[in-house]
Amino acid sequence: LEEGNARYTGGKTTHPHGDAASREAVAQAQHPFAIVLGCSDSRVPPEVLFDQGVGDLFVVRTAGNVVDDVVLGSIEYAAEHLGSALVVVLGHERCGAVKATAAGGEAPGHLPSLVKAIQPSVDKAKGMQGDLVENAVDLNVEAMAKEIETSQPLLAKFVEEGKVKVIGGKYDLDTGKVEFKK
Repeated sequence: LEEGNARYTGGKTTHPHGDAASREAVAQAQHPFAIVLGCSDSRVPPEVLFDQGVGDLFVVRTAGNVVDDVVLGSIEYAAEHLGSALVVVLGHERCGAVKATAAGGEAPGHLPSLVKAIQPSVDKAKGMQGDLVENAVDLNVEAMAKEIETSQPLLAKFVEEGKVKVIGGKYDLDTGKVEFKK
C-alpha cells in the first residue's frame, strides 16, 4: 500500500491488474491482500490512491469510516473467507462527517447514527490543542480501529492469533499522501 501510494503521489501509477486476464482470474475467486475501511467521500477512492487493481483490495466505505455491525460483518467475511490479513481504517483530512458532527445542530433522517458514532472522538478532541476537526478525524480513526480489533468473537480472535493486523491511516487531500499509524 505504501508503494502504491508513493506511485500515486509521484504521478507514476501503474494501474495494476486492470487487464482482461486479471479480470478473468478474479472472476472465479478473489484473494484481496488488504481490507480498507474508508470514508465514502468521493475524493478518497482506495484503489486509486493506493494504485491497486481489480481483486487487490476488499473495500468497505461509510461516511466518516464509521463501524457498525454490517461493516464488522463485511470485514469478518474478508478476513475469514478471503484470507485478507490487513485492515486499514482510512480517514482523511477535512472529513465532512466529522466536521458536521463537530458543528452540532439538527441531524435529520439516519444521520444521527453517524453522529452517535463520531461524537465521542469530537468530544475527546475538544480538550486538545490544534484544529478540532483534524484532531477528531485522527481520534475517530483510532476509535474505529480499536472497535474492529476488539470485535468479538471473530476479529479479536484473529488479531490475537496474528492472522489479522489492524492499522489506521489518514489521507491528505492536498498531497495525496497517506500517513499510516501503525
